[in-house]
Amino acid sequence: MTNGTNPARGHICMLTANMLWGLMAPISKDTLNYFDEHGISAFVLVACRVAGAAVAFWILSLFVRHGRTASADRRQLLFAALLSVVFNQCMFIVGVSYTSSIDASVITTMLPIITMLLAAEVLREPITSLKAFGVGLGMSGAILLILGNGQSLSFDRDHIIGDLMCLAAQISFAAYLVFFKKLISRLDAVQLMKWMFLWATLAIVPFTVPELSKINYAEIPASVYWEVCYTVFVATFITYLLLPFGQRSLRPTTVSMYNYVQPVVSTTVSLVWGISTFGVIKGIAIALVFVGVYAVTQSKSRQQIENEKNKPT
Repeated sequence: MTNGTNPARGHICMLTANMLWGLMAPISKDTLNYFDEHGISAFVLVACRVAGAAVAFWILSLFVRHGRTASADRRQLLFAALLSVVFNQCMFIVGVSYTSSIDASVITTMLPIITMLLAAEVLREPITSLKAFGVGLGMSGAILLILGNGQSLSFDRDHIIGDLMCLAAQISFAAYLVFFKKLISRLDAVQLMKWMFLWATLAIVPFTVPELSKINYAEIPASVYWEVCYTVFVATFITYLLLPFGQRSLRPTTVSMYNYVQPVVSTTVSLVWGISTFGVIKGIAIALVFVGVYAVTQSKSRQQIENEKNKPT
């Protein structure tokens, strides 16, 4: 796999990844409901995700030609794994256990804003009026879509603790997008992910071994196994394989903006399955999301602004 940058491919990869993540919401919800009914913690699903994806990436690496990963790069990938997988997924899972799914969904809309601010500070990416407008528009659409069923936010003590954990998860992933952009641009996607998920597996799985050993796997219905397989191999392995291609060719804020596609996909699936109904508000919300994403992709980068300044008149 090559490391060349291709914005069109980057957009396709990020759109596809976030559509697959959006599908995971209604699919994994059934799995988590089953786990909750049978006293199995959500961390078991997280452990399955990281361990299953790690195995898949290491197997794939046997068939894909890539360079040797330097020890210094492996150390950096340890911290990348902590931010993008361990802290992000674990803090979010714990946060959701304290707060409501509505609160958690609304807080995920903060990711592009946090990423935009971090990128401005660390990478000196300008916050143009068009970029700020696009982020705000996309966030408005996502929140309108999430709250469109008349549900409201909660502000009791437990919910606030959960909300802060969910916010920490977004900050963690935003930091990964910004601080590791150069490393991601330099290394092969399989090379990146096989090490990141190995580190994540070593950080998460040992804590879930006692619980994993007590589960009666014969009693788990086939439908739950299929849902877990989707979560591991489609919504983790494939999506994280696509992620570096988006990060390599797109700015961090643009990558994070595709996060708004997830509630659109979740809502669409709910409509198809007859769980929800479509109305004018949802139509407006979906339009705001896609217009917001488009506006951010059209905003000028630091390089473009510098080139315009240096252009002979």
